[in-house]
Amino acid sequence: MRPTLRQLEYIVTVARLGRFGLAAEALNVSQPSLSAQIAEAEAELRVRLFQRSRAGVTPTAMGSEVIRRAQRILREVEDLRAITRGDTPFGGRLRLGVLPSIGPYLLPRMVSRIHEAHPDLRLVVREESTQNLEQGLKSGRLDMIISTPEDHPNTRQDHLFTETLWVAVARDDPLASESGPVGAAQLKDRVFLTLDRGHRLSRIVYALSSQCGGTVSDEYEGTSLDSIRLMAASGAGIAILPELYARQQAAVGAEVAIRPLQVSHSTRDIALIQLFQDIAAAGTSLIARALRDEAASRGLITGASP
Repeated sequence: MRPTLRQLEYIVTVARLGRFGLAAEALNVSQPSLSAQIAEAEAELRVRLFQRSRAGVTPTAMGSEVIRRAQRILREVEDLRAITRGDTPFGGRLRLGVLPSIGPYLLPRMVSRIHEAHPDLRLVVREESTQNLEQGLKSGRLDMIISTPEDHPNTRQDHLFTETLWVAVARDDPLASESGPVGAAQLKDRVFLTLDRGHRLSRIVYALSSQCGGTVSDEYEGTSLDSIRLMAASGAGIAILPELYARQQAAVGAEVAIRPLQVSHSTRDIALIQLFQDIAAAGTSLIARALRDEAASRGLITGASP
């Protein structure tokens, strides 16, 4: 029966690396052999999978769909093999995607506890933007993601916690001389700093700035929360930070003053998200419970989605 699993692996590897030569090297086969297998698969499927050029190869429209399905087939085969090796959750391997604003602050202790309870479970964590998490989940590259639920429609979503957003300002900023929550009136005509637009947080900040009568800086878009916090410390504007990150910085940071926001729509929900066809109830409950326990230990609001 064609295409074979080996041919699917070849197709996926070529798509990932973008060149036949690199794919052949990664697969430890000759380039002519790889090309012949791809051509045979194309003939069997009666579609052209790749456009070849001097710059490399790119999938055709139909090729992209074949690649997506091939990734899922290969993953299911790997899971099947893992299941036969024992009863470890997720067949012994879980590829978990997470927002960069969540991963470093929530996962370390949670991962350690999961490893103690299930030492045979291999947990692979990737930090990516909201857009890349969505692509990774749908392509089969990721099994689950921790992200903002509104950005991933038509998925199974287990609410984990709700974060209040906080502001960070330079130590000589007028807001640094006060304590307690910051209201909308105090942010009028202020410059907001945020991440690039591939992140949900950016869209939240644009909405907040409009609501409060401020503007979002058009001179700087951060690639990390640390970068926008340091820009705020320099007086370039006000950084809007998620609670999980802000609480940690309030405890250890001295560059900025940090205060919670008290403005409508100044929260964000975080959920454990997966495709419906990938649901493994026992394993999902295990991960969700561990994440909620860790969030609760850090003072975040957990429980059912509001």
